[in-house]
Amino acid sequence: MSAGPLRVICCLLLPFWLLTGTAGAETQALRVAVLENSPPMSYRDGSGKLTGFSAEIIRAVCEEMRARCELQVSTLDRVMESLVYDEIDIAAVSLLDTPERRNKILLAKPYFRSLSLWFAGPGILPGYPGIRVAVVKGSAQERYAVQQNWLIVGVPTNGQLGEPLSAGVAQAAIIPMSTALNLQKDKSFQQLKLESTVMQAPELTGQASFGINPRKPELKQAVDEALERIKRNGVYDRINSQFLPFRIN
Repeated sequence: MSAGPLRVICCLLLPFWLLTGTAGAETQALRVAVLENSPPMSYRDGSGKLTGFSAEIIRAVCEEMRARCELQVSTLDRVMESLVYDEIDIAAVSLLDTPERRNKILLAKPYFRSLSLWFAGPGILPGYPGIRVAVVKGSAQERYAVQQNWLIVGVPTNGQLGEPLSAGVAQAAIIPMSTALNLQKDKSFQQLKLESTVMQAPELTGQASFGINPRKPELKQAVDEALERIKRNGVYDRINSQFLPFRIN
């Protein structure tokens, strides 16, 4: 065999050797954090299986990488710390690119474009004095609300954003568009008769990515390449159509 083909084969094998640690060693599972109450992005179905757009995208990515992945339930306010302290390898949650996040972790190539909506009663606009705003703890929406010096009510997951509104504890909420689609199907949420407005702040609009353990740049490269492949081979579009009524990429 000539040197040229040998070099190509070595390059193809290298990412998987790096993921497993030592060549020839038993493959170790990648630790992947997901949310369990953030439909349609990540949630448990009727049988208890973790599924949703983000959950199925990361499963497809793992299959493309030929990597064994173990999904672990987490919350958005925990994933950054878990990545920094080497407790997980991938956070399969939609993280907007912020300077704070980029300084602490690696971000994979974006896997969808995110928008945020303001939900409130008629006439209550962003910045309205004296109101409390529901946000998910650890989210870009929480960070933005804090920067605006708004009074906030933090909840653990996107799926719980309607609860403070229904209870009257909050009078508005900043909700990711994908979550809003699901909440608007809920009868109790519909009864609130809220109005929605797309928030134009750049901090709340942009490309969303999976978070990668900062100690593993080779994993980021492998995830990036796998994402590109599932976009080319139709797997991404199939998952998109399964969970969302419009193209999200």
